[in-house]
Amino acid sequence: MSKNKRINLQLSGLEPLIITPESVFVNIGERTNVTGSRKFLRLIKEEKYDEALSIAREQVEGGAQIIDINMDEGMLDGVYAMTKFLNLIASEPDISRVPIMIDSSKWEIIEAGLKVVQGKSVVNSISLKEGEEAFIHHAKLIKRYGAAAIIMAFDEVGQADNYERRIEICQRSYDILVNKVNFPPQDIIFDLNIFPVATGMEEHRLNALDFFRGTKWVRENLPHAHISGGVSNVSFSFRGNDTVREAMHSVFLYHAIQNGMTMGIVNPEMLSIYDDIPKDLLEHVEDVILNRRDDATERLLDFAENVRGDVKSGEKAIQEWRSGSVQDRITHALVKGIDQFIEEDVEEARIAATKPIEVIEINLMAGMNVVGDLFGSGKMFLPQVVKSARVMKRAVAYLLPFIEASKEAGDKRGNGKILMATVKGDVHDIGKNIVAVVLACNNYEIVDLGVMVSPEKIISAAIEHEVDIIGLSGLITPSLDEMVYLAKELDRQGLKIPVMIGGATTSRAHTAVKIAPQYSQTVIHVNDASRAVTVAGNLLDSNKKIYASEIRAEYDAFRETFLNRSRDKNFLTIEQARANKLQLDWESYNVIKPNFIGVKTIEVALEDLVPYIDWTPFFGSWELYGKYPAILTDNIVGTQATDLFADAQKMLAQLMSEKWLEAKGIYGIFPANQVNDDDIELYGNDGKVLETFLTLRQQSQKTKGAPNIALADFISPKNNGKQDYMGAFCVTTGFGVDEKAKEFEDDLDDYNSILVKALGDRFAEAFAEYLHERIRKEIWGYASDENLSNQDLIKEEYKGIRPAPGYPACPDHLEKPTIWKLLNVEQEIGVTLTESMAMWPASSVSGYYFGNPESKYFGLGKIKEDQVINYAKRRSISTEKAMKWLNPNIAD
Repeated sequence: MSKNKRINLQLSGLEPLIITPESVFVNIGERTNVTGSRKFLRLIKEEKYDEALSIAREQVEGGAQIIDINMDEGMLDGVYAMTKFLNLIASEPDISRVPIMIDSSKWEIIEAGLKVVQGKSVVNSISLKEGEEAFIHHAKLIKRYGAAAIIMAFDEVGQADNYERRIEICQRSYDILVNKVNFPPQDIIFDLNIFPVATGMEEHRLNALDFFRGTKWVRENLPHAHISGGVSNVSFSFRGNDTVREAMHSVFLYHAIQNGMTMGIVNPEMLSIYDDIPKDLLEHVEDVILNRRDDATERLLDFAENVRGDVKSGEKAIQEWRSGSVQDRITHALVKGIDQFIEEDVEEARIAATKPIEVIEINLMAGMNVVGDLFGSGKMFLPQVVKSARVMKRAVAYLLPFIEASKEAGDKRGNGKILMATVKGDVHDIGKNIVAVVLACNNYEIVDLGVMVSPEKIISAAIEHEVDIIGLSGLITPSLDEMVYLAKELDRQGLKIPVMIGGATTSRAHTAVKIAPQYSQTVIHVNDASRAVTVAGNLLDSNKKIYASEIRAEYDAFRETFLNRSRDKNFLTIEQARANKLQLDWESYNVIKPNFIGVKTIEVALEDLVPYIDWTPFFGSWELYGKYPAILTDNIVGTQATDLFADAQKMLAQLMSEKWLEAKGIYGIFPANQVNDDDIELYGNDGKVLETFLTLRQQSQKTKGAPNIALADFISPKNNGKQDYMGAFCVTTGFGVDEKAKEFEDDLDDYNSILVKALGDRFAEAFAEYLHERIRKEIWGYASDENLSNQDLIKEEYKGIRPAPGYPACPDHLEKPTIWKLLNVEQEIGVTLTESMAMWPASSVSGYYFGNPESKYFGLGKIKEDQVINYAKRRSISTEKAMKWLNPNIAD
């Protein structure tokens, strides 16, 4: 096997996690571990699994890319607890989207987890401590279950506690796994044992350094293997002094990553930003970590006595930077996003330059290179980068008249030219705009075609502007088919432009299986804005042919594996699934007759919606991950989150006082009954059928006693003679968003353009929450005594649900026109549907109301072709059309 071509570690929950050489450090969440969290242990012991799930959810929301689950406790039935908890996680899409680490020292618990976990998991851990026979036996089973494995640096003699023992055990383990077990080398993750430093014991002085050296050796000598570990162990000697511990974790991680560590268990709340550690503290900590002085431990112990308080100091609020050189001032302005003095600084640079274009090519690009480096290394975050872009645009706008007057503009392509477009039928562009800004900050010229762009326009513009890369974005499911069609057209017309794919519904799997085969050139999926820069660079640099061939080979292999998997395993026929439908006690079901039946429009003051805003997704749209309000004090992104939140609050106040947006909605409540197992009829006052909602049923094999649910199960069947009710709604706060965003764009202010769109989306979701509360408590009134906080609403602790077409329980967007017809949405409040069923304005929300106290949110998951055919008949459309709209959910 070649050492030169790295094979990537590929893990998955519902979504893939691919660890490449360009990937940033993978953080493993540790709070679902009974040995490390007293709260989690208590909840598991008391069988409060719903509350325990919330801890897993918080970890994922907080940015954990893998969650470690451990049930090793003397008084627990670990097999039962692991099995039950993993089964519960499987029904929670917001948790199960990330891979699981099955953590136990007992093989029977590990195997119990492997039997039920979905996706590709990681076993933590196996080792040689029980001898080769047990090691090989466990490794073969892990391989059969399709998991990766953490291998402890531990053998029959004991734990590796120095450099030589680490590499000896790793080499032996690797040789056994690769040569005797035929274990995929990229699925091997070594834990080289992170031990405390500064303990006062001479033999512990090299603990960190030996870990670094061992990590470097493994990465250089054991092809494709990875390194993990629990970082908090290194600072054990300084328990009680969080300031020093945080600095030690940051320093250790910084050097470990430099030497090749790819993942690990790190508590973000106990981690400083490396560059923010005061210089004197940094020196003392690095002396210990790197063993640079004989007296390093004593010096750090003495120093630690003086830093028990807050030693972090922010930048002084004075403009000392104004006394620096013009280059220093321009760079500072770009890094800090300060545009107050940029025109006078670039004017000074222009006067000193031979040609005006040199100010862009030399001064501004030098500053933007610093921005790019900081962002790429995780020391700057998206909101800051977007502010940097605003400064850059204003500087360039000031210089352009001078450049044009001198006719010396020349070729301003920079690193390359990239076309960006949200595909036909889709109106969402926040993510696309952020990616465009980040690419522009890295000296790429951007041709942004906006939203709802037809394939013909994309191809025409790509040819006209001679672009180097085409970037396609999409948020809703039908966008995926538009991308497939565009790939076919690019190939038919013989174009040779690589394509980057991104957006919420897109995935590496869909790109590899559906899009890439349609185009002879490179097609690659890009997860986020930070990754886009690396991908664009690889697509255009001198080794682009090698990169393109590697991507194609990787996608070809993925596609072959995907298409050859066992398709019928663990699926029921639609008849079997219906036979296992949710059975509610309809005889004792107490139907609450709504206080209002019919259709009504509603307008709300924006001020009334502010208390209902969920701010956590707002930060996520800027790639700042963490739960509000804790994110504001997060050690990694807290400063940036606080600044962004302050800007949002400032705009929020202006937005309301100047009435930039309108909040308009419409709702309806109707008599309803379940018919034909999966459908819901809605009736008028005369008892005649107004419309029929079609629902889809879960079809995967369930654990014993678990039903295959469809939304129709929450409505009383017609044949039992009991009248039930159901509602539908559409709300919008989008009118005015695009106009205000364009004003900012015309003023070269991408930051506030993106900000107003993000606030528009938050208001729309808040409106949906506000109206649902009024439905529950007043308009329908089935929960008139409800008294929930906004946090309770965010946690969905209310009775009843409001699922939406296009989301996990009802992924078919073709249900939207039924809502539009039922409520007369377009005529009453002006919200329209594109041909791909996206709502315009984009800041709009629509869905259903179910009042049954047993109703709950769920994910449909994969379905079989027999249900698709049945669904097509019920809807009176072709099977091909049904497959197009349900494509991501079809298991075949």
